[in-house]
Amino acid sequence: MKKLAVRNLRLCTKDCLCLYVCPVGATDTENSVIDKEKCTGCGVCAQACPSGAISMVPLEYPPQQQKAETVLTASRAVCQNKAGQEGIARQLAEETEDDALYRLMSAAAKSIRLVHEDLSRESGYMLPQSKNARERLQGWIQEPPAPDFPREAAQELLDRIPCNES
Repeated sequence: MKKLAVRNLRLCTKDCLCLYVCPVGATDTENSVIDKEKCTGCGVCAQACPSGAISMVPLEYPPQQQKAETVLTASRAVCQNKAGQEGIARQLAEETEDDALYRLMSAAAKSIRLVHEDLSRESGYMLPQSKNARERLQGWIQEPPAPDFPREAAQELLDRIPCNES
């Protein structure tokens, strides 16, 4: 399976060992994004990176595994519940004047968001190549969930990334 090196700029500590070990110079770019045209997928840069900022990812992901409708229904219900919990935690954080409560509720909101994202990913809603994600994006383009929903960006994502499920 062909892989490609990608750098998480948040983790990068600018040690730049990748610059010295990459045999094709794919890591030596002005914007710190690894040049996918040059990258051969050898993984030497990822092995040398002391901060773990470089990962090897497959060029093509496998199709999303099919899930039974009962599983998807339960997953949607839990996701709705998590979204509500996150909203409550954010509201409590915004309304309090107590610094400790603000920090606690902000942390709770972030924690709930991570669980919500994991549930969404497991249901196939965070993989743009999955049928579930494509159907959700198409629905949001037609009926945006919020006034500032980026319809053009969602359409571009659908246009650029093919569905890998039949």
